[in-house]
Amino acid sequence: MAENGTATFSDPDFYQAGIGGLSSEGASVRFVVTHGGEFKARLTWLNLHDLRVLRGSANLPSIAFVSLPPERVVVVFPTSTAPLIWSGLKLQFGDIVFHSRGERTHQWTPGEGKWGLISLPSEQLSFCGSKLTGSKMSAPTFSRVLRPSSVVASRLLRLHSNACRLAETRLELITNPEVVRSLEQELLHALINCLTVDGAEDHSETRRHHAEIMVRFEDALAIHTDRQLNISALCAALGVPERTLRMCCNEFLGTSPSRYWVLRRLNMARSALLRADPETTSVAEIARNHQFVELGRFSVNYRNVFGEMPSATLRRLPLVAN
Repeated sequence: MAENGTATFSDPDFYQAGIGGLSSEGASVRFVVTHGGEFKARLTWLNLHDLRVLRGSANLPSIAFVSLPPERVVVVFPTSTAPLIWSGLKLQFGDIVFHSRGERTHQWTPGEGKWGLISLPSEQLSFCGSKLTGSKMSAPTFSRVLRPSSVVASRLLRLHSNACRLAETRLELITNPEVVRSLEQELLHALINCLTVDGAEDHSETRRHHAEIMVRFEDALAIHTDRQLNISALCAALGVPERTLRMCCNEFLGTSPSRYWVLRRLNMARSALLRADPETTSVAEIARNHQFVELGRFSVNYRNVFGEMPSATLRRLPLVAN
């Protein structure tokens, strides 16, 4: 994609690839739609000298497993009052998530999701923090949810929105070095003011433990090949009680471990159906490839999540990136 700009998406795969490609080096996103409808999403991005600015929105409920790069400091925040849950915490409009470097975590949106992201090199944060506050700043060892005053948060949100609007409507201005320098300095000042406030929640040790469980859970699912998820065996491998895993999944994903496992496979099957040639590929073949043995049950589950039968998805025209 171009250095600055905006794009719309009708396919979750292209949307998640866009997020990973634009956020920063080494970032990745696994995106799982949890309820049906016609998928619509939008990304806007702006690369300044050191700052990278990103704004995203998607219209359907979803779960995203995000892996952030260790080279950059990343902050994320909701850009509307629509519910947004990061690492099991429901964010308020104006909250800032200050991520640890290389963090792996979940974002869950029970409805429409709208979010903003700013990233910068860790050494740039340290340098600017020292200049503006008199002390060096660094990413936390574990993500923190910060709640700046409404005045401080509003300034960052306004500058972020203005920057994205430039990328969407006045792209020619971003070629002006003075505009870029001024915008980056203002964003840096506003960001550092937000990062110097106290955390908004007090249960970081419990949340850290639950987040670690959920990362191990994702790693276990990535190598799981059976169509059935044996929760007892999985919990034994993870070293956690079944009740704890179910509680963590409810907090971080809004659903049970077994249901999430089904949703993951349904999303992968949908991706395969959208890209398959209906002349040479069958629904049954794709269902079996994703560990769905009973075709009737697969079709019912598929329709309940995506609002159409898998055969209808297979007959669609092949998708291309916008």
